[in-house]
Amino acid sequence: MLYLNLFQELGLYTACMLGLAILFVLIYEFINGFHDTANAVVTVIYTKALKPRLAVIFSGIFNFFGVLLGGLSVAYSIVHLLPNDLLLNISSKNGLKMMFAILLAAIMWNFGTWYYRLPVSSSHTLIGAIIGVGLFSQKFTNISIYQTLNLSKLFDIFLSLIISPFIGFFLSGILILILRYFWKNNKNINRIHFTPLEREKKDGKKKPPFWIRISLIFSAAGISFSHGANDGQKGIGLIMLILIGVFPVGFVINMDANKYDIHHSKNAVNNLHEYFLSHHNKLANYSDPKTEEKIFQEKYAHFSQDINFKQNKYEECISNVLNKNVYKQSCTILVIEHTSELLSNKKNFYQLSAEERFNLRKSLLFISNIINKMISLPEVSEKDKKFLKKLCRDITYIIEYSPIWIVVIIALSLSFGTMVSWKRVAQTIGEKIGKNEMTYAQSLSAQFTSALSIGIASYTGMPVSTTHVLSSAVAGAVLIDHGEIQKRTVRNILLAWILTLPVSMLLSGILYTLMSQI
Repeated sequence: MLYLNLFQELGLYTACMLGLAILFVLIYEFINGFHDTANAVVTVIYTKALKPRLAVIFSGIFNFFGVLLGGLSVAYSIVHLLPNDLLLNISSKNGLKMMFAILLAAIMWNFGTWYYRLPVSSSHTLIGAIIGVGLFSQKFTNISIYQTLNLSKLFDIFLSLIISPFIGFFLSGILILILRYFWKNNKNINRIHFTPLEREKKDGKKKPPFWIRISLIFSAAGISFSHGANDGQKGIGLIMLILIGVFPVGFVINMDANKYDIHHSKNAVNNLHEYFLSHHNKLANYSDPKTEEKIFQEKYAHFSQDINFKQNKYEECISNVLNKNVYKQSCTILVIEHTSELLSNKKNFYQLSAEERFNLRKSLLFISNIINKMISLPEVSEKDKKFLKKLCRDITYIIEYSPIWIVVIIALSLSFGTMVSWKRVAQTIGEKIGKNEMTYAQSLSAQFTSALSIGIASYTGMPVSTTHVLSSAVAGAVLIDHGEIQKRTVRNILLAWILTLPVSMLLSGILYTLMSQI
């Protein structure tokens, strides 16, 4: 009911902007669907394990359930790449312009590469668009690149995007060697190394042997599910940012959170407070060396009942961390205490005013930044790092959420996109990477490796490229199996991989600059 009431209060202009922004996200996911569907269906189609229409429908269904059941860790990994100005001040017109620039750039590049049959990464495209907006926004905000983008998170994501194709390549090759070694002397099982044409010539059958066929179908289902779990989450995060921009009062925190959820987050905040105080000396490197901790604490104690003083210091601390990259222990203590007060004795978040809800979101983002900073310190033990990561998840649980209707519309958009226009990219992967037909073993190795790699990445919250993982896995399986690859196709795929990031950065940056003039 809350959501319906909010939508009814919209003016015509705001309603149009909201509708257009959400439409852009759905178009992005729809294109993502038919752009990346080839990854899941290509091997089962070219090995004749499934007919094309059935394979595509099958893939769409598993993509749908992948989005529904995949969680939100990848969604918020992408979201936290966005400029801090956008995360905390999304309700500004500048924030919405950033969103439009990111989405339009991603749509243009994804659609263009699909048209030219190039299997490029939707993840690379979206991340490039985010970086482009962050870089170009410096002209309008006068903030350094270090403060504009979450560089530590960016490094982790880049690492996963770069390493994952190599993992796909080598694991797929290793799996081929295992299949060759263990099944080389068994005539029946050795059929796994047949191509569909060889199977038809020797056995007079077009379809793979039963167990091989089942394995191919299940591994294809795994890719589809993993793709939905990884790629679908990005759209969820983007829609959440848009809704926070238009309806901050209804979406900055999870208004459906119950008393238990609130109490759980409050306990995590209190545990962090205790940890911080008990490890004060160990965390000395974490604070600003110019901070005179004792002077501040005495001053804070003297003015502890002065609400205006506390609020001003709170806002100053938020600004220091998010805009000036200054970390102070005194600020951390103040914000943690302020957050604990906001969460105390609350049965639901309707008890908070609109300003208090927004302040709570700011506080939780601040604390999340603080914890990530602490985790990076060499003085913190591995045991403590695990403890802090769990605290971070518990603390941000009430802001890293999504209403079920958002998950469903993203799942539908991705799955419907999956069912159309898959053939263009599928031909590149299925026919033009290797010079000969793929064997059942090559197909199974590529699919199993891709499903496993993408599934693990989704579970750990790392966005990876389904396209690049599978393309690399196919190439690895073919090469290790003494096959040859078509150098021209591989060169084009590599070129598209290299160009995706700078082109999407430039596109989003130019679009944002143009929109900022309006």
